[in-house]
Amino acid sequence: MRLWAAAHAVDDMYQGLVPASVPYFVLDRHYSYVAASGLTLAATLGSSLPQPVIGLLVDKWRLGWMAAAGVTLAGVGAGLSGLAPAYPVVWLLLLASGLGVAMFHPAAGTSARARAGESTSAMSIFAAGGSAGFFLAPVLATPALVSIGLGATALFIPPALLIGLLLLRHHQRARAAQRSRGGGAVAAGRNRWAPFLVLTGVEIVRSVVFFGVNTFIELYWIHQLGASRGVAGAALACFLVGGVAGTLLGGRIADRLGLVRALQIGTAAMVPALVSLRLCPGAGLALAATAASGIAVNIPFAVMIKLGQDYLPSRPGTASGVTLGLGVSIGGLIAPVFGAIAEARGTAAVFTVMCFVPVLALLLGALLPDPAAAEGNWVAHRVRKRGLAQVARGPAGSGGPGLPETGPARDT
Repeated sequence: MRLWAAAHAVDDMYQGLVPASVPYFVLDRHYSYVAASGLTLAATLGSSLPQPVIGLLVDKWRLGWMAAAGVTLAGVGAGLSGLAPAYPVVWLLLLASGLGVAMFHPAAGTSARARAGESTSAMSIFAAGGSAGFFLAPVLATPALVSIGLGATALFIPPALLIGLLLLRHHQRARAAQRSRGGGAVAAGRNRWAPFLVLTGVEIVRSVVFFGVNTFIELYWIHQLGASRGVAGAALACFLVGGVAGTLLGGRIADRLGLVRALQIGTAAMVPALVSLRLCPGAGLALAATAASGIAVNIPFAVMIKLGQDYLPSRPGTASGVTLGLGVSIGGLIAPVFGAIAEARGTAAVFTVMCFVPVLALLLGALLPDPAAAEGNWVAHRVRKRGLAQVARGPAGSGGPGLPETGPARDT
C-alpha cells in the first residue's frame, strides 16, 4: 500500500500543480481570469472524460502497466507547461497531463483495493496519498515559482519518471506472481448501478467545491484579504493539508459508523466550514477556517472510493475511474463558471456561491443505501427463491412439479 500511496501522491501532485501555478500565469503573463480558468479546464478535460472508458479497459484487459505510463505522462505534461511560450501550447500540455492522470487512477485504484481488502482505513491511506500530492504541489511549487518563475514547473518532471519506473517494475513482478498462481479471481456480487450513479452525483458536487476553493483561494487571499503571494500559497497549503487529515479521518469514521454515515457526516460539515471561511475578515482566522474546510470536503473522499467499488464489485476499474477520476476531476469543468463570477463580482462572490453548493450533496447522500445491507437483502431474496423452487419440485424422484432455478446475478 505504501507504494500505491506514494504513487498517488506523485500523480495528484501534478493535478495540484495546475491551480498552484494558475495565479502566476495571471500575474506574470497577464492571462485573464477566464483564460486562467481555461488552463484548469484543459487539465480537467484530459483527466475526467476518458476515465470511464479507461476503467472499462482496465476491467476487461487488466492493464496494470497503465498506472506507470499515466503518472509519467502527467508529470511531463505539467512540468513542460511553464516553459511553453504560447497559451495554446500550455493548454495542450495540461490536457496531456490530465490524460496521464486519467490513465493512472483506474489501474491504481483497482490494485489498491485488492491490497486494502475490506478496510476503509487502509483504503484511506491510498486516498490520502492523493490528498498529500495536492498539498505538496503548492508547498513545493510556490517558493520555486516566486523565486524562479513559471519555468520552475520543469523541476517536477523527475519524480514522475522515477515513480513510473518503480510502478512498471512492480507491475512486472506482480504479473509474474499472478501467472505462477494461475491467474486472479474476479470479485463476486451484484453490480448496483442506481446507487452508484447517485454516489457519482455526490462526488461531482464535492469536486465542484474542491476545485473552486483550490483554484481561487490564492487570488481571494491576494485581492480580497490583501495578503502577499507567500501567505496566499500558505492558505492553499492549509486547505490541502486539511484535506489529508480529512481523508484519513473519513476512513476511521467509516470503519466505526459505516460508509454511508461517514459520507453524510462529511457533506454536512462542508456548509458551516465554508460559511466560516467566507465570513472571516482577516487572514489569520481565515487560515483556520481554510483548514477546517479542507477537512470537511475530504472526509467523504476515501469513503466514496470504497463505496463505489462496493456498489460495483465486479467492475473495480470502472468504479475507480469514476470516483477517483471523472467524479473528482469534473469539478474543474465548472472552473470557467467561477472564473466568470470572479470577473463580474470578484473572488468573494465565488466563495459566497460555494457556501450553497454542498446542499445538493446532502440531499443526494440521503438517498444512498448501505451496500452491506443491500447485498444481504439480495442474497436472502435469492435464497428464498431457490427454496421455493426446491419445494415446488418436491423431493428428488417424486415426479413433482419443477421450476427452473434462478440464473447468475446480473447488473441492475
